[in-house]
Amino acid sequence: MKMKGKTRAYLQKLINEGSPIHFSLIDPDKVYDINSLQKVVFKLYKAGTSAFLIGGTLGVSKEKMDGILSIIQDLEIPAIIFPSNINLISEKADAILFMSLLNSDDLYYVIGAQVSASIIVKLSGLEPIPTGYLIVGHGGTAAHIGRARAIPYDNSELALAYALAAEYMGMNYLYLEAGSGAPETVRPEMVKVVSKGSNINIIVGGGVRSPEKATELIKAGAKAIVTGNIIESDVEKAIKIIDAIQKISLI
Repeated sequence: MKMKGKTRAYLQKLINEGSPIHFSLIDPDKVYDINSLQKVVFKLYKAGTSAFLIGGTLGVSKEKMDGILSIIQDLEIPAIIFPSNINLISEKADAILFMSLLNSDDLYYVIGAQVSASIIVKLSGLEPIPTGYLIVGHGGTAAHIGRARAIPYDNSELALAYALAAEYMGMNYLYLEAGSGAPETVRPEMVKVVSKGSNINIIVGGGVRSPEKATELIKAGAKAIVTGNIIESDVEKAIKIIDAIQKISLI
């Protein structure tokens, strides 16, 4: 992989230069035609997506993940694992979001899985990106599987408390997750409060379906936007989101 060992620096460089990050999330369980996926991946790459996230909550095997990674591995941008559990670790990727599900009631998702995965990540040569994962609002399957007490959409103060805890524990990013296919994404008001009250880099995912909403979230203080479901249903809309946020400067 061309970005192995360079992913964290690459993402931070984008932020330092004032360029919003766009992550294209591909769920291997929802990929049925590799040839069609290849065309979609190339379109997103040409449009300027910053990196690919590969992962999903249910039905994902390492074999499926490796199949996706084989398509992405020769591109000039990172392939980053978005893990739901320790079985989804592949040496074919560049990096892994080394995540702690901060608002889970199950210690396994807060620290247990991370302990079990740490040596595997080390031996795989993957670059870990320390990330706090916070489920908000709808939460979807991720909230159910991760046994999370989802933060209400309007409780920005509680989200800030988690953000500061993540920052003080040395995490680089806070991923605010509304859940795959959520009817409503994380509200810009929450992003604004967390951004102004902390120094952690905010990623927003789940329910981001329009250029207007993506733009609003970036202007509120998010450093990165994740699009997933619309890639599967309407890649042209995802490209419009990429185009829209590329016109914004973080500086």
